[in-house]
Amino acid sequence: MEKAKNVVEFYLFCNELKYLIRTGWRDWHVDSDRLESVAEHIYGVEMLAIAIYSEYDFDIDLKKVVMMLALHELEEIVIGDLTQFQISREEKARLGHEAVRDVLAPLAIHDDLEKFVFEFDERKTKEARFAYFCDKLECDIQAKLYDLDGAVSLEKQEDNLSFYDPRVQELLSTDSSWSTMWLTFSQEKYHYDLEFLEISNYVLEHDLNVEKKKLKEIQKK
Repeated sequence: MEKAKNVVEFYLFCNELKYLIRTGWRDWHVDSDRLESVAEHIYGVEMLAIAIYSEYDFDIDLKKVVMMLALHELEEIVIGDLTQFQISREEKARLGHEAVRDVLAPLAIHDDLEKFVFEFDERKTKEARFAYFCDKLECDIQAKLYDLDGAVSLEKQEDNLSFYDPRVQELLSTDSSWSTMWLTFSQEKYHYDLEFLEISNYVLEHDLNVEKKKLKEIQKK
């Protein structure tokens, strides 16, 4: 029964991510019927990774990438979803690694699983770099979708620390939309590889309603 207990305990830990809403959307006061949870983000970024691997010539171990993406958010069960404006990368890594060890502790292979998280955070291997870019790009695409729905008002950001970042203000002052600012900021901050930059620019330059319409047509069949 001990093995069954370990499985259920770990699952229940992870189940908390279904109810943890992504901090960035709360900070920007996204007004939507439902906001994306961390668990939904994990699913989205895994699907994005599979699609990018399918369409571009990456020499990577996709299974390793998916494992990184499935596991690297586990820290948020303990420390929450902290943004770049709330904590330094170094401090987040320290707290996050402690949290990951605690969450994975029930599993017999916890040492092997921890390695995926640490590799992701170090960003030194080609798989870690690919996974990291997927993680950031998924967020960019979701921002565009919220913007298309008119879910963000720049008039309601008085208590949003991100809003007052100098570069954010500079980009918004050019009459850019919220998602244009977001995507441009990400391109500058993360220095995407060419393939990711191409996808980012596609999202930047298109309203995505064509793709959404195609989905609705498929759902009607």
